[in-house]
Amino acid sequence: MRSVVRRPAVAGAFYPRDATALTEMLRGYLKATVLTTSGGSVPKAIIVPHAGYVYSGPVAASAYARVAAGRGRLHRVVILGPAHFVALDKIAASSADGFSTPLGVLEVDSASRDALVDDDLVTVSDPAHSAEHSLEVQLPFLQFVLGPVNVLPLVIGAVSTTAVEELLDRVWGGRETLVVVSTDLSHYRNRETAERLDRRTASAIVGRRPEEVAIGDACGVFALRGLLAVAAKRDMEVELLDLRTSADTAGEPERVVGYGAFAFT
Repeated sequence: MRSVVRRPAVAGAFYPRDATALTEMLRGYLKATVLTTSGGSVPKAIIVPHAGYVYSGPVAASAYARVAAGRGRLHRVVILGPAHFVALDKIAASSADGFSTPLGVLEVDSASRDALVDDDLVTVSDPAHSAEHSLEVQLPFLQFVLGPVNVLPLVIGAVSTTAVEELLDRVWGGRETLVVVSTDLSHYRNRETAERLDRRTASAIVGRRPEEVAIGDACGVFALRGLLAVAAKRDMEVELLDLRTSADTAGEPERVVGYGAFAFT
């Protein structure tokens, strides 16, 4: 049976299309985080941003530097990100068998996807995935730090915290599984306002308080709330790894987007 592969939508825009240039960019970001990333166990889950790499790549790298120690042990990655282009009130998987980037193709955990669909926890919507960058920009990082893992990319629409919590409980797995929640924080505020709002959101995340994260605080709020609920139930430790805005990386201070990276152990 012919395999269906979802082609990259934002290669050449959010990150380099050339594999060599992409590899060098990722290596540079990860190398720069080594001195600022604390030790500790490999995270079970991370929160990372999803803007163009020149804006959010250094922040995302602070989480992936921690994940890198799981190479050879982590074999499956569940990725949750928001729907930016399709109105969605469900959790949506892709029908594709693989997701490609300039670094190659990552195989989809189709068995888990199909089981979730059979149990009505997830629907299949290729339009929700076709142009979505929130999941795609995580893939090259995963390929670089972990190698050829299986992935389960899911677009999270406007669903309840309970729905995401139930989903995560089903796919949580053991030491072989990493959960990635892809979200940016505040959007299009001035730098001072963004920093204030993002500090408040970061405090709620570290404190595992999903009810304190409002829709305007993070574009991936629905996935984020679900992860925080699971973290509270499982009594996980949450560590803030990096908190910046686009003004700190490559943007102007008058209209910024906030980025945070967190590790859950």
